[in-house]
Amino acid sequence: MTRSSRSNDWGFPRWRPYGAEREATTVRLCDRHGCEEPGNCPAPKSPNSPERWYFCQQHAGEYNRGYNYFEGLNAEEAAAREQNERRDASGFEQARHYGWGGAGDGTRSRDEMRALEVLDLESNASFEDIRTAWRRLAKSNHPDVRPGDAEAATRFQAIQAAYDVLRTAEERRSWKPA
Repeated sequence: MTRSSRSNDWGFPRWRPYGAEREATTVRLCDRHGCEEPGNCPAPKSPNSPERWYFCQQHAGEYNRGYNYFEGLNAEEAAAREQNERRDASGFEQARHYGWGGAGDGTRSRDEMRALEVLDLESNASFEDIRTAWRRLAKSNHPDVRPGDAEAATRFQAIQAAYDVLRTAEERRSWKPA
């Protein structure tokens, strides 16, 4: 009896469940000699080459650990290249407020998240909470309240700087063009 090569999905592959294909799935193995893990992490064989190695996650980590972007450059050339590349990234200036700072929903920048840490607040604190915490910490660490305490003076400056960062960010968010 001959086997039919016709499929039963009537030309609509989404009608059958995922993983129900009849063909064997092709799995590419890691290019590291002796490794039997799937190689699903591409890595360039050489700079500016379209050829790729395919490593497993462990061997891709080993490959990337030794990578140095500034290899072969002295300190001045590396600094000049970094400065030039930062200058060329100015097109992303409009999107700087999308910078992630770790926890939170992505509406606060990394600097704002650090400022919230200085004020001992959560990432979702409202501006009223920020103002209340700033007043409380500023009163307890003010140089007039603690004369001669250098540690309190530096904490007071950090609290002031954190509040300034958060206040300007709040003003920027609430500002609407006329």
